[in-house]
Amino acid sequence: MPNYLFSIIVPSYNRSDEIIDLLNSFGKQSILHKKFEVLLVDDGSTDNTEEVVNKFIKETDYKLSFYKRNHEGPGPARNYGMSKAIGEYFLFIDSDCIADIDWLKNLEIAIQNEKPDAFGGPDGVLSNFSPMQKAIDYSMTSFLTTGGMRGHSKKKLAKFYPRSFNMGIHKTIYENLGGMGTLRHGQDLEFSRRIVASGAKVIPIDNAKVYHKRRTSLRKFFKQMFNWGVARINLAKLDQAILEPLHFIPAVGAVGYTLLTLFTLVTGLTLELWIGGTGLALLIFLFIFFDAFRKYKDIKAASLAPIVSAYQIFAYGYGFTVNYIRRIIFKKGEFTGFVKKYYK
Repeated sequence: MPNYLFSIIVPSYNRSDEIIDLLNSFGKQSILHKKFEVLLVDDGSTDNTEEVVNKFIKETDYKLSFYKRNHEGPGPARNYGMSKAIGEYFLFIDSDCIADIDWLKNLEIAIQNEKPDAFGGPDGVLSNFSPMQKAIDYSMTSFLTTGGMRGHSKKKLAKFYPRSFNMGIHKTIYENLGGMGTLRHGQDLEFSRRIVASGAKVIPIDNAKVYHKRRTSLRKFFKQMFNWGVARINLAKLDQAILEPLHFIPAVGAVGYTLLTLFTLVTGLTLELWIGGTGLALLIFLFIFFDAFRKYKDIKAASLAPIVSAYQIFAYGYGFTVNYIRRIIFKKGEFTGFVKKYYK
């Protein structure tokens, strides 16, 4: 049996147009190819993913395996991959990502030096990504938005939990704790929380980077953020420690501003307060514009960044609030959010 350091597990659902870039990036890794295998687990795709991957299997010089499953969600798909993996460390990366050329090399160096049980790395964008993708990257990684909450920013406001777009575990974690849950959104965060709670050594590896294509439209991004707000409450029902006071801020901001606006329109009594709140928000968005331009040197991306950031706050805040009312106040069952045409 081959001696692999890494087993890279990729769940995929109707991403045949994007996995080509990911699979190519594995072939360009600066680490020796013999040190890793790739397991692509198809979650019931209806496109030509199987055809694309089988072509790669014939042509690539690294070990690539393809598994086709029923559409059960990313958690079960990753679990199946782990059940087939033979590497010492299991790595997770999303199908809409591209691995940096030194991704595996930097992971190997950190593992040799730190000997962690689990770890996570950052995500970013490439210069040829679209302005919308760069703006979404800003909203997801900046300290001004959710970068601190996600543990992405160097100035972390919340506990660091590796996320499945760039995450790794030693095989003994899977053997001792099992795999991921069945939640459609947030199953990786719940898994990370279990790992941290077990006393395992979990570290960030900041120079092990992947490039995340993310959503390509405001509509898709709104659905994703709404579902993540919903997921935070679902996760809290499984483990209360996952819900921190910081996670209420987008909901307070989004719902509070909406109610203030409606009350001002109806009564006019809070006009000065509304003007003050709106003015403060505009100043923050102006700063986001300049900060995004400094980061990407792209005027279109900088112009979109404040809009995308607003979408993120309101979508996440509304999803969080809706599910908080449903599950915490009215004690109803699990709510998923957007399901039909989620990727459209």
